[in-house]
Amino acid sequence: QVQLVESGGGLVQAGGSLRLSCAASGTINSINVMDWYRQAPGKQRELVARITSGGNINYADSVKGRFTISRDNAKNTVYLQMNSLKPEDTAVYRCRMEVVITGLSYQYWGQGTQVTVSS
Repeated sequence: QVQLVESGGGLVQAGGSLRLSCAASGTINSINVMDWYRQAPGKQRELVARITSGGNINYADSVKGRFTISRDNAKNTVYLQMNSLKPEDTAVYRCRMEVVITGLSYQYWGQGTQVTVSS
């Protein structure tokens, strides 16, 4: 019914920037929550950033001041601007959305996009 498609991952040097995007397609009434998670090999999945329909934003302490989450409601898309990237940012990044369809809320995940930061 609903699919999330991520793009923008890649390989960059430390100090560089990437912009991730995640677009939801399908029949959607609204999207209440848009999240970016990341997981590195052997480590716990981490919530990187969250933005709600009310405009509330939260960041993991490790990315504050470097990453910016934003959303384009007309495009059902969430972005993650990542600046001053560090090798420890290397991970698979996945978006997650809480989507309202015909009055009910559903959770969807993207397929993941690899971000690799070289030293």
